[in-house]
Amino acid sequence: MSRQDVEFRSGGAGDLCRGWLYLPDAASPAPIIVMAHGLGAVKEMRLDAFAERFTDAGYACLVFDYRHFGDSDGEPRQLLSIRRQLADWAAAIAHARSIPDVDGRRVVLWGTSFGGGHAMAAGARDGDVAAVIAQCPFTSGIASTLALDPVSALKVTARGIADLAGSVLRRAPVTVGLAGQAGQAALMTAPDVIPGYLSLVPDGHPFRNEVAARVGLAIPLHNPGRALEKITCPVLVCVCDDDTVAPARPTVRFAHRGPTTRLIRYPEGHFDIYVGDAFEEVVADQVDFLDRVVPLDA
Repeated sequence: MSRQDVEFRSGGAGDLCRGWLYLPDAASPAPIIVMAHGLGAVKEMRLDAFAERFTDAGYACLVFDYRHFGDSDGEPRQLLSIRRQLADWAAAIAHARSIPDVDGRRVVLWGTSFGGGHAMAAGARDGDVAAVIAQCPFTSGIASTLALDPVSALKVTARGIADLAGSVLRRAPVTVGLAGQAGQAALMTAPDVIPGYLSLVPDGHPFRNEVAARVGLAIPLHNPGRALEKITCPVLVCVCDDDTVAPARPTVRFAHRGPTTRLIRYPEGHFDIYVGDAFEEVVADQVDFLDRVVPLDA
């Protein structure tokens, strides 16, 4: 296996998204998995662990940070725009298809949490990907908003309005936390959020636990789970039954409507499947899915 730093352009301004390209030791070009993280997260938060397993199984992986986050370009920093992140997915897919050392005809999308919803939406929009894997995916904006502490929801809304108004005047963003305690102005406030989310950040990594507040106004209106009805390629949805961030019930409902969707449920919380035995179980299921629907010897 080899890993190299890569970059590609996204958006009208041509900002660079940066990431990693994993290539397996293989005699023939391998299918490639495009991978990105969830709400405000960066690739160093355990995406390398998943990519290494997929590459060990014979697949190439393109792992990237969204614009405004991590190693990628984009000003102001910590701006989470659903529209821009979906554009980043489209740019990443196009870049994956252009890499000479992979089988660009067979691109798989893999997303987790908020990125799981993006993978669904991007797969439906593209219409020509080989498969989609969505892990503990955000599928319903209303469900995730209702999972937020009510006081926190009010504070996020107030700051979101102030941030949106300030953006018209080109002021610096008004921010809210990503992971916080109940009652704080944060997008995730369940008891398992701070220990679960922040423990994914490697020691010493310069991570910012904040995001421009305006996304708090967009989240309730975003329902990427609906895209499952439109996807024609094989889809694997991995659901955590004890998910406090992306509730399982709407995700299961959307998955049952997907004509090509396979659903696997785990008795875990939202952050449990990134580490330990739960990680081993879910990544084994995902590799098995890949072996069946995007076989290396096809």
